Amino acid sequence: MAQTARSIASDATKNEKDKSFPHIFAYPCPGLPGVRNANQRTSDQIIRFGLARFHRRQCQCCQMLRRYPGHTVQCASTTIQVDAQLLPNAWDTTRTALAGGGAPDIVTTPEPSFGYTLAKAGYFLALDDIAKQYNWDKSFVPWALALGQANGKLYSVPAEVETMLLYYNKTLFKTNGWTVPKTMADLIALAKTIKAAGIIPFAHANAEWRGANEWFVTSFLNNIAGPQKVYEALSGKRSWDDPEFQKAIDMLTQMQRDSLFMNGLDRYYTATFNETHTAFGDGKAAMDIEGTWLLGGIADFFGEKAKNQNEWDWVPVPSATGDAIYPLGIGSTWSINAKAKDPKAAAEFLNYFFSAATQAKMLLNCGVAPAPITLNPVDLKTLDPRNVAIRAALNEAAAKNGYGYTTWTFWPPKSDTYIIENIEKVWAGDMTSLQYLQGLQTLFTQEFKAGNVPPLPAR
Repeated sequence: MAQTARSIASDATKNEKDKSFPHIFAYPCPGLPGVRNANQRTSDQIIRFGLARFHRRQCQCCQMLRRYPGHTVQCASTTIQVDAQLLPNAWDTTRTALAGGGAPDIVTTPEPSFGYTLAKAGYFLALDDIAKQYNWDKSFVPWALALGQANGKLYSVPAEVETMLLYYNKTLFKTNGWTVPKTMADLIALAKTIKAAGIIPFAHANAEWRGANEWFVTSFLNNIAGPQKVYEALSGKRSWDDPEFQKAIDMLTQMQRDSLFMNGLDRYYTATFNETHTAFGDGKAAMDIEGTWLLGGIADFFGEKAKNQNEWDWVPVPSATGDAIYPLGIGSTWSINAKAKDPKAAAEFLNYFFSAATQAKMLLNCGVAPAPITLNPVDLKTLDPRNVAIRAALNEAAAKNGYGYTTWTFWPPKSDTYIIENIEKVWAGDMTSLQYLQGLQTLFTQEFKAGNVPPLPAR
């Protein structure tokens, strides 16, 4: 088990001579007034962490620290200096640091399965006493903290509740008289109609993030086979090569082969997100199956800001039955390094970060999806009504078993990587959907027996 986690932590160390963590020291948030230089520390209580360098994370960094001039967090009885750095490859850098023993005090991972495996290997501090001290059981929704458990203890706090949606260019739909689809059959028929009209059906690509492949695998497994069958497979009670899963992968593959994603695999593999989103906003593409993270930047591609007169809207990704299904996802996890010099200071910062006020501030100002906590409606008065509706629908789905399971949240690490990489072989015709799912079943069985499947919310 420890070897498995260590391999995760050391994947990024290949061909690197220095395995220390040289970049995690104080790095001022751009545009944040009153920031002291890293060498002007006034406290021995310093916590460090890294964030991926892209516009929402930059905004997130500034919002979480804006209250504290000089990156200094004022707490009830202590002063903590927070050193946050925006990194171009935060996860790779963190894995390198974990392998070399120089990781930051607060460790973020891009998905629960990585946090789960690293926790079992002893890299993280147990948070149960901290959760009790700050009454996290009252602030987090019931299922949330279970996702961060390993061996019966809490090690990771889930951030950024996500789901998959079908975004559509509302103006383009109105102009062409297209009806928003409810079933998967409706969606495929509409996509063919759109393509025949000379418009790109789906603004999809993976050039900048190969993991985009699993967005569509997630949507089709849940929305064709159904969340109950996915739950049974994740619980080890159903095989991944079940005919219903095969049908889902076949439908997805046929859409790729019909050139419905960016008009063909060649553009799917080479287009940037800016290109796909620009095409979507300008009306050159009609739809986009993507996660709620798009909400943070979608305004850049529609309306006056994008120099067009188009409007967007959303619906649940159509399902085989027409029922609304929202695959539940977690965008990242936050943990305290087992080797943190001041765990108490790190805990105080985590409690501040996961407070309702801070989460609402980052949602409103940065478009960063909130953690699974109860937010005060008063703090969300200025939020886009479409975003409000999405949050309400996701909460209702969680309460009424209308949710599914995202691959990056509930599949173990090796199985998740297999899903992302090998689906391309199916799309290329080098592997059948059955062979793909049989390979997944073999790998998943190994990880299931090893106890590496993240905890599942009970249905």
